[in-house]
Amino acid sequence: MNTLPIKKAWVGLVAGVAALSLVACTGNDSGDDTELRGGTSEADAGSNDEEGETVVIGFSAPAADHGWMGSITESAKRLAEQYDDIELRVAEGTNDVNLQISQVETFINEGVDAIVLLPFDGAAMTPVALQAMEAGIPVINVDREFDDPNAARVTVLGDNYGMGVSAGQYICSEVGDDKDAVVAEIAGIDSLPLTQDRSQGFEDALAECGLDVDNRVAADFTVEGGEEAATNLLQAAPEIDAIWNHDDDQGVGVLAAIENAGRDEFIMIGGAGSANAMREIQSGDSVLKATVIYPSTQAADGIKLARLLVQQKAMSDLVEVEVPRTVQLYAPVVTEDNVDEYIDSAFES
Repeated sequence: MNTLPIKKAWVGLVAGVAALSLVACTGNDSGDDTELRGGTSEADAGSNDEEGETVVIGFSAPAADHGWMGSITESAKRLAEQYDDIELRVAEGTNDVNLQISQVETFINEGVDAIVLLPFDGAAMTPVALQAMEAGIPVINVDREFDDPNAARVTVLGDNYGMGVSAGQYICSEVGDDKDAVVAEIAGIDSLPLTQDRSQGFEDALAECGLDVDNRVAADFTVEGGEEAATNLLQAAPEIDAIWNHDDDQGVGVLAAIENAGRDEFIMIGGAGSANAMREIQSGDSVLKATVIYPSTQAADGIKLARLLVQQKAMSDLVEVEVPRTVQLYAPVVTEDNVDEYIDSAFES
């Protein structure tokens, strides 16, 4: 491994994995009533949260072409606004890899203190992320991983495999006593590793209660794609007991197709955790009974971590004196029993 130049004294690599959500304790700007909370305990976080040296953070993410991605950027901005010592420079969201590479190159040339990057394509963005690290600028990789672990100081991930496991376990708890139960799956984009991971987790969890996926279609994370895929599924499967839809944005179209078909003999669990899905759950009148969280606050976590790194602080709830290399967030199931705990921080599809 090549030794990377050190911009500040804190750039030491530390092994460790923390399954913690860091969306964060109270910021040093108390004027915002919509502060993102959670993670580090407020009782112990005083030194972390006190205003310190100003941290200039460059942020780049794909275009906000659906609710979850829109919330990624908005949550990052909202978190930064809570801290007087964060200067956040937000590049325009883009699905053009070459443009995103250019954005990161601009941040490098400007000499920002850290870069928080949700790549449109992790493999394509790896070389420029390595350039930033070699320039002594720590990169916080969000959601879509680089090809080379040396391209990021910290990686913040959702748990795609865990989403599938949570969805499968929920269906097992609801219909697992019936070994003849018909289970269907409406996936996202099949070519993406995240979709493959979600499907594998789902299959593995169902196997634990003797079920499998009887009918499967793939959509594309859009409302239109969800409606088309669900229409095809309902036509192919005259009887269904449970459906898992990977994504609540495409779930808007899935629910429309279900209503158009007049079908209500099954239960459905969604994915990602949108506010409109949670309202459906609250209503008690929908086939949608649950959704699995895939946090849209991952980039906000990245902003928090970037600030801690530059200011040479650690995570108060850990004994370690450095921020971990990897933070993987949990994939809880939201039902009518706990929906009130999650809906205020949910994104709109």
